[in-house]
Amino acid sequence: MKGFKKFIELLNRLKEFDIWGDKYEGLSDKEKEYMNRVPTQNPYGLIGLIFGGIAFAFGPKYGIIPLITLTFCVVTLYTFDKEKEDNPWPFYLGIALSVIGLVMFIFGEAHDLIL
Repeated sequence: MKGFKKFIELLNRLKEFDIWGDKYEGLSDKEKEYMNRVPTQNPYGLIGLIFGGIAFAFGPKYGIIPLITLTFCVVTLYTFDKEKEDNPWPFYLGIALSVIGLVMFIFGEAHDLIL
């Protein structure tokens, strides 16, 4: 459990990492303060939602994709901060879509895609 908490702390630190380095470039101190106060979206929730859509689309054929997505969504759900972030639903939708893909794989069902 101690290792899991350290992993979640690492993921939380990575959320704050500015890839391009220009997040606050050209902003005044008042604007920076406002940007830090406004609730944001958790990036892991958006990634989980995209992976959930992929798991739903390709899960009935490749069963490992929904398993990986379900694991990712459940683990990263613990990075959600109710005070700083405003929407846990991408996590929930990613979990639901991956479960649907996994159930379809287990029952041998498939849906027709235009692929």
